[in-house]
Amino acid sequence: MPAERPLGRTRLMVTSVGFGLAAVGRPAYITLGRDEDLGEDRSVAAMRARSWAVLDAAWAAGVRYFDAARSYGRAEEFLAGWLHDRGIAPGAATIGSKWGYEYVGDWRLDAERHEVKDLHAEQLRRQLDETLELLGEHLSLYQIHSATVESGVLDDDDVLGSLSTLRAEGVAVGLSTTGPRQAETIDRAVDTGVFDTVQSTWNLLERSAGSALARAHAAGLGVIIKEGVANGRLTPRAAPAALAAAARDLGVSADALALAAVLARPWVTTVLSGAASTAQLRDNLKSAAVPWDDGLERRLAAMTEDPDLYWARRGSLAWS
Repeated sequence: MPAERPLGRTRLMVTSVGFGLAAVGRPAYITLGRDEDLGEDRSVAAMRARSWAVLDAAWAAGVRYFDAARSYGRAEEFLAGWLHDRGIAPGAATIGSKWGYEYVGDWRLDAERHEVKDLHAEQLRRQLDETLELLGEHLSLYQIHSATVESGVLDDDDVLGSLSTLRAEGVAVGLSTTGPRQAETIDRAVDTGVFDTVQSTWNLLERSAGSALARAHAAGLGVIIKEGVANGRLTPRAAPAALAAAARDLGVSADALALAAVLARPWVTTVLSGAASTAQLRDNLKSAAVPWDDGLERRLAAMTEDPDLYWARRGSLAWS
């Protein structure tokens, strides 16, 4: 069972492994092997049933942090329905969501665009109303989705003021980061004094945000790690040879070892499983019990990629 710990300076509690609904909230996503994972039936009903099955398995395993976003198709709707149907009271789990992207894929795999980004204050207020209509008192944490320094959102007084108001009303506020300049974005966010959490990409291939995340942790922010298996590149179907061999030696799956590497960082509060099935979730959850030592650190250090190369490869992944 994943261990519980406080989410930074907030009064919220999360588990070392959380569950993110991006892969089960919409029919298309950028994860390798998705056709094999989901099959042909990606109707709303089928995806709702799949999301509820994984949510049930996560809850039974002790997971108590759940992450959604306005752009994850119907993820907030699926999560809200599950919380209501299972009788889970507000506060029994920590629920995070995000604003800034709008889902425009119309539930189609072949959509020209699946999401559109807008980080202006008007979008924040509109999407917050939409989130609250679905999640209501369950909403614990609201985050800017994929903030960057170049977007200007961290210098937008209207956005920061609105987030500060929300925070004063009892909802923690955070941001997620993306791209090769994550570290710069994290440091700028800490400097604002507005944010309680940061959600960033860190994995065995992309480690460039590590020092900034350590600084954020030291400043009191909760650190949430996304893409710990690099959109499928660190799973059994695509694992680099070094990771696959180390996982075999330990008798665990490649994804469990990749997530164990994340949990070994002393500045990490929780890492998200993006499982699309209960089987994937079970493997992900084993990460909490995988031993990590200096030998593994040295053995897998050479996997690290240049950040620009990593993000270029991520950007080339097809929606499927």
